[in-house]
Amino acid sequence: MSFLGVARSLTDRCWVGPTPAIDRLAEAMAQETALPRPLCQTLCRLGVAPSDATTYLEPKLRDLMPDPRSLKDMETAATRFLAAVERNEKIAVFADYDVDGGCSAALLIDWLRQMGRSATLYVPDRIDEGYGPNAPAMTELAATHDLILCVDCGTLSHDALAAATSADVLVLDHHLGGETLPPALAVVNPNRQDESGDLAHLCAAAVVFLMLVEAGRQLREAGKPGPDLMAMLDLVALATVADVAPLRDVNRAFVRTGLAVMGKRLRPGLVALCDIGRVNTAPSSYHLGFVLGPRVNAGGRVGRADLGARLLACTDPAEAISLAEKLDELNTERRDVETVVRAAALDQAETRGLDAPLVWAAGDGWHPGVVGIVASRLKEATNRPAIVIGFDGDEGKGSGRSVAGVDLGHAIQRLAVEGLLLKGGGHKMAAGLTVARANLEAAMDRLSELLARQGAGSTGPADLTLDGVLMPGAASPELVNQIENAGPFGAGAPGPRYAFPDMTISFAKRVGESHLKLRFGDGTGVNLDAIAFGAYDTQLGKTLEEHGGQRFHLAGRLDINSWGGRQTVQLRLEDAALAG
Repeated sequence: MSFLGVARSLTDRCWVGPTPAIDRLAEAMAQETALPRPLCQTLCRLGVAPSDATTYLEPKLRDLMPDPRSLKDMETAATRFLAAVERNEKIAVFADYDVDGGCSAALLIDWLRQMGRSATLYVPDRIDEGYGPNAPAMTELAATHDLILCVDCGTLSHDALAAATSADVLVLDHHLGGETLPPALAVVNPNRQDESGDLAHLCAAAVVFLMLVEAGRQLREAGKPGPDLMAMLDLVALATVADVAPLRDVNRAFVRTGLAVMGKRLRPGLVALCDIGRVNTAPSSYHLGFVLGPRVNAGGRVGRADLGARLLACTDPAEAISLAEKLDELNTERRDVETVVRAAALDQAETRGLDAPLVWAAGDGWHPGVVGIVASRLKEATNRPAIVIGFDGDEGKGSGRSVAGVDLGHAIQRLAVEGLLLKGGGHKMAAGLTVARANLEAAMDRLSELLARQGAGSTGPADLTLDGVLMPGAASPELVNQIENAGPFGAGAPGPRYAFPDMTISFAKRVGESHLKLRFGDGTGVNLDAIAFGAYDTQLGKTLEEHGGQRFHLAGRLDINSWGGRQTVQLRLEDAALAG
């Protein structure tokens, strides 16, 4: 049954509210803990028991931090890494071209710099070299280095790592492993097939951080000092959110602590990135995922692949500003390219149908640097796993994004084993693939079949999930701050969304190029401001601007605006429906 009777909203979505069981649990939690009912609704949806509510709202890294040695090969990796440092060996870092790879590389480079050492950074070109280590690059690096660390890549790169005959190789990764490990001295990966899976939610930067924790432990045991690792958690936080790692367990503490570190503005690269992205408030997980992350990624998508890692690792403010400006320009270029591909992909997917377990599109000449983000847009629009592939001749390179509860990486890996893909891999929420044109239809049919077995396509593509109802008088800054303590919100822990029922709109106007700003109330004299980003030219924006005195149910997320030392609450409006 639809929530507030909204079976079809102004954005053609069905509203889904909390289950009766969640309502009962929230009521019991509110009585037992004296916490606000809306906060209890969110905590219960996230699976938090009343007895755990207080500790959940104040996550401590020391309580949630896993023992690095619980991961296989960790001691070996840290010992070899420290030996290279102590012997002043030549070290190379081979990193993936995304945010997680860039943060992983920057962590190592920063740590080595503080120890008086340096490293060669190598990030492969997305188009010319593709994802992960390749034999020519590894051969070249091995000829001039003693130790190569492959970060956010390498787990499936058997042939490429075998080419590094004259150097030791350490793999610090989180992508799904195969039946055999590559020929490396150590493969530290919570998603190895022989791991327990207890830390499978970690991104690569978190794995690198754990290795540095183990290195610090070994240094202390030897009576030697090491760098301040807590000051590096800003990079772990950025990677965790940008790589869509689930924000649970230690990941919550990583992001929570990392955001606090970032707020101190100590890392020149992130300071420059925040300034150019106009992050003029305390950074949040939203800023990591939608402001900073896309700019760091832009170099790997449409420009020089190593720009993001160089920015994150640099110590000179002037250089940081220059790199941030270049990445901002590339991000604008990326958006333009994405717009063209997204329109074509969506049109193709709609023609094929959006109700299948898998939504996919493929086209000639689609830039491989944007297929992943377009797949993410398709996933968001349909609530289904999505694959977007760009072909160059008879070979296509694609990227996919998944939804909660559907392991896309495992399914992609199975297709590669079955011979339907030239290669493929990834993790639960994201994956990459290379496919021959002749196998495209068969591969996508088989992938759809595998994903359907996991439940893909079983939920409505247009459902809008809500945590409950609020009235304007209850939406205070104090309540919003309390709800924020249940965060950070993101993958695996969606932020709360509330409905304001039977509201009257007193003011509505266009702001910027395509946004709609409005003010609404419940008739008691209490009003709330709202902003609907990008909605002005949509059915939602037009209907609300020309409201004609009609009453509406309004839905969205709560934000706090700070201006002149005063805090006010604003609704980030996502949807609306005529009140019955």
